[in-house]
Order: sequence, then C-alpha cells, then structure tokens
Amino acid sequence: MTYYIVVKRVIDIFGAVVGIIIFLPIKFVTAIHIKRVSPEGPIFADIPNRAGQFGKDFRMYKFRSMIPNAHEWFEKNPELYEKYKANDYKLEADEDPRLIPGAVFMRKSSIDELPQFFNILFGHMSLVGPRAYYPFEIEEQVEKFPETKKHIEILSTAKPGLTGPWQVGGRNEIDFVSRVKMDAVYAGKQSIVYDLKILLKTPFIVIFGKGVI
Repeated sequence: MTYYIVVKRVIDIFGAVVGIIIFLPIKFVTAIHIKRVSPEGPIFADIPNRAGQFGKDFRMYKFRSMIPNAHEWFEKNPELYEKYKANDYKLEADEDPRLIPGAVFMRKSSIDELPQFFNILFGHMSLVGPRAYYPFEIEEQVEKFPETKKHIEILSTAKPGLTGPWQVGGRNEIDFVSRVKMDAVYAGKQSIVYDLKILLKTPFIVIFGKGVI
C-alpha cells in the first residue's frame, strides 16, 4: 500500500503540473468570460468547503458558473432548495436560475473543474478518487439513507478525485446511494491499474458530456 501511495502522489503531482500548463489558455479565457457576464462576483466559485480524506474539510477550486452567493440564494427560495435536496443536490439546467451565461457549456465540458489541478498539486485531492461531498450533504443523506454510512466511512479513507468511478459510470445520472457504493468499492480496491483505467475513460465522458447537469 505504501508503494501505491507514493506512486499515486508522484503521478498526481506530474498530472497536476501538466494540467495547469496545458489548460492555461482555456482557464484564462474562462476567467475573462466570467468577469464579463457576471462582473459583480469572483472568478472562483464561492461554495462551502468539501469533505476531504478522513473527513477533513478543504476548499475546492472551481470556476464560478453561478451568480454570487448561489448557495445562500436557497435561503430565500426554500421550495427550490427542497427540490434540490430531493434530486441528489442538483437542479436541471433549465430550472436553475442561479446559472450565469455559458454555465451549461462550462459544466458539460468540465471546464469549471480545471482549477482543481491546484487542489491536486496541494494534496487536497487526487487525479482519481471518490466524489468530494459537502459535509452537510453527507449528514442529510445519511439521515435519509442510514445504510450509506458504512460506505461513506470507507470512501473517506481515500482522497477525493478530479475523476473517479462515478464520473465515468454515469455522473449525475447516478443517485446518491449508488454513487457512495461505487466510491466505497474504489476506496477498497485502489490500485495504479484501476486508476489508469478510470483516467483513460474520462476524456470520452468529458467530450460527450454524459450525465452532466
């Protein structure tokens, strides 16, 4: 296992540096677009921290695809928040008034996630790993689905990933219960070969935008 951890970290650092450099022009254009269509807010998403490895919170870097203070917006729209929770913490693009122009393309192409290469470089995340859940999402979903607690305990032993089993297995088409089961299975049988298989599948999913809302 020590061998896997060391090799995985080396691959993560190399992949993060390459990703930061290669996608620099796209990130530059995206930043300009965000400030042009929504100048009142920051370039990066002002979202709550995510739960990292062993439950330690960290700030995930993402390009902002919503209006400023999008999460707090739910406080004034409780009915929509209930719908958001009931739909596994997501809304269809055509019914989400928080999205800024170009947000759907940013999400389908995963451009909004490019800043996460910095999370990988800093050690908060890995190229491959479980989904990075919100702490409140875990708490509310475990209360709703008690059987998921054991899966969450297992998946939390691994660093969250830029991609992972649920991303290449259907992304937002997969419900919470199935997602945490997939993440727990990944965390329980991590290997370099398994990681490489997921990495090789990821570009196809990104290009065709499968399962993205």
